[in-house]
Amino acid sequence: MSHRVLLVEDDRELARMVSDFLSKEGFEVSIEGNGRVAAERIVSEAFDAVILDIGLPEMDGLQVCRSVRNVFDGPILVLTARGEEVDEVIALEIGADDFMSKPARPRALSARLRMHLRRSDSPSAENSVDLIVAGDLTVNPASRTVTVGGQPVSLTTAEYDLVEYLARHAGAVVPRKDLYVDLLQIPYDGLDRSIDLRVSRVRRKLGDDPNQPMRIKSIRGVGYLLAK
Repeated sequence: MSHRVLLVEDDRELARMVSDFLSKEGFEVSIEGNGRVAAERIVSEAFDAVILDIGLPEMDGLQVCRSVRNVFDGPILVLTARGEEVDEVIALEIGADDFMSKPARPRALSARLRMHLRRSDSPSAENSVDLIVAGDLTVNPASRTVTVGGQPVSLTTAEYDLVEYLARHAGAVVPRKDLYVDLLQIPYDGLDRSIDLRVSRVRRKLGDDPNQPMRIKSIRGVGYLLAK
């Protein structure tokens, strides 16, 4: 199945090169160079994923991501040439699924895109249809949905993956490095904060108190524990 990808990039030559490569990889790519128009298209058109540059006219990439995240649940990969850590922190806090510095290596970009789309398309990696229950939190791997107290929780693909992973290990401490290797498929260097930022965002969505979390607990120097 060919996935529809919106590439939001105002550098026309770079956009053409990336689009040509991804098209050869089997993706159906549309290009948009204006941030405001991109936000409108993401909401109104049926894209499976978005590759989003930060430096855009009218609305920057962070504004676009923030404006569409509550209505678009597909993967959003943010690209930036500015090389500032604050961009990565903000992007992940507002719901981006991944972050890559420009110029992104085409094969690496394609691989990360496929990884997120595979998770978005497929049931649980363990292919289980059994519900996972931890207190009033219920995870349905077949439909990739989460409820708290019977109420549905809107999660991005990456956020759902985190909740399911922690729920499968409910009551046990999950080392931070395992989350990086298994969810992000990258080694943990001890400095990357992407998982921590994702946990923070998930806590808010699950109704957990960020100051005294009772659902997803931080285990200092080790990782996280989802309470049963």
